[in-house]
Amino acid sequence: MTSHSFNQSFLSVTLTQGSTDSLRKGSIETTFHIEEKQIVEELNPGERARILRKLDWHLLPFVSLLYMLSFLDRANVGNAKVAGMSKDLHLIGFRYNIAAAVFFILYSFAEVPSNIALKLFRPSRWIPVIMIAWGLVMTLMCLVDSFRSLVVARLFLGLTEAGLFPGVTYYISLWYPRSEQSKRIAIFFSAATVAGAFGGLLAYGIEHMEGIGGLHGWQWIFLLEGIATLLVACISFFCMHDYPETAKFLTVTERAYVIDMLKQDANDLATHYHIRFVLQAMKDYKTYIQVLIYMGLLVPVYAIALFTPTIINELGYSAAHAQLLSAPPFIAGCIATILVGVFSDKYQIRGPFIIGGAFVSIVGYILLYCGGRAGMSYAGTCLAAIGVYPTIAVDLAWAGSNAGGDLKRGVVIAMVIGLGNLGGICSSFIYIDPPNFHIGHGTIIGFLSLSILLSLFAMWNYNRLNKKKEAQCQAEGLTDSRRNEFKDMGDASPLFRYAI
Repeated sequence: MTSHSFNQSFLSVTLTQGSTDSLRKGSIETTFHIEEKQIVEELNPGERARILRKLDWHLLPFVSLLYMLSFLDRANVGNAKVAGMSKDLHLIGFRYNIAAAVFFILYSFAEVPSNIALKLFRPSRWIPVIMIAWGLVMTLMCLVDSFRSLVVARLFLGLTEAGLFPGVTYYISLWYPRSEQSKRIAIFFSAATVAGAFGGLLAYGIEHMEGIGGLHGWQWIFLLEGIATLLVACISFFCMHDYPETAKFLTVTERAYVIDMLKQDANDLATHYHIRFVLQAMKDYKTYIQVLIYMGLLVPVYAIALFTPTIINELGYSAAHAQLLSAPPFIAGCIATILVGVFSDKYQIRGPFIIGGAFVSIVGYILLYCGGRAGMSYAGTCLAAIGVYPTIAVDLAWAGSNAGGDLKRGVVIAMVIGLGNLGGICSSFIYIDPPNFHIGHGTIIGFLSLSILLSLFAMWNYNRLNKKKEAQCQAEGLTDSRRNEFKDMGDASPLFRYAI
């Protein structure tokens, strides 16, 4: 069925949009008069897939680029350390660990306010502004000349970067139904693994600029990667789309379909701002279970990003070869992330993929813990990345899809990412006993085991709540026709079902 014939056969749409002021506040009012039948029910599956692919091509490449730059900028301190920063700034004892850890302090606590701001302002303005802020910090980090100045710079980098990852994760949830989010977040998050691989290769090349302009090679890493962020930030003012309601790349018919699809997927839950939806997220015990699951997964993710070059260097490889050999684990993690995201959406399950990935990563860390030969330890590094990187996207899709209502979802995602990122502080201090790093590997095995146990509990709990709601609907005769009665209840609505 073509878009033209679909438009003639199934609907006519009247759009009534608010003023420019209301657009700025994110309170877009759109009224759809659907004639004949519901468009979501009538749309040809092939046409639905075409519209989703159109969203993918217009949204995912650019936000993935943004996150690649973000992760590159936060993790390049690991490459800079191997490239000579540790010696030049006299990072003895725990100084490097402290410099890596302070990033997460302001980063963790700025994420919830940032996602609320994203709801109140336009994504195409908020995200580019924070990009310019962290791009400036990253660029100026080339001027650090002491441990203290490095710590201050990392603090401000954490503050300015805080809004991007939770913001884009929330942004994706505003465009796609829950059943389609995991693979999109996986594609977006895979940019982190690309950044890890690209960062090592880039650092290897930039190191050779040692002495040019009076700067060390590690200073050029900060300078060039910061300038790249600033350039993309300026472009993003013109390339980002705000919401389906205002998407110019969609036809009127496609826009109506996407909006109605999201409305039905959300069970008509509230989309406006109110403080009670923020409190719903903060008071929900399920939010904190997801925070702990995410934290258990994120400790190894940041450890891999911050210490892979160091671990490989301690296996007996030169600094230059360590930069190059840090790329394959990230490339393997990227491929695994996308594949797991696709299959998670296909089978509509989240918990089992998190458990499976965490188990694979544990096997990798056991090899690292026990490894005496460089080859076995390097294989363990690859397995660790292949296992844990895919779990991040699946877990965020799980946490977001089980939070009902736009604002509660945004706050839950920000809380999970923000509080979970405190695990990055732990990651910064556990690799302190070279060359075998038994403390670091053992600690990560413990965190991954925690995520497995909590995922099992979450699956049981969500299943229990779904059965309870089904029994309530049967006993009280509740159907979708009464969705409007529960629109402010979020996922507590008896019509809402949790993903397992």
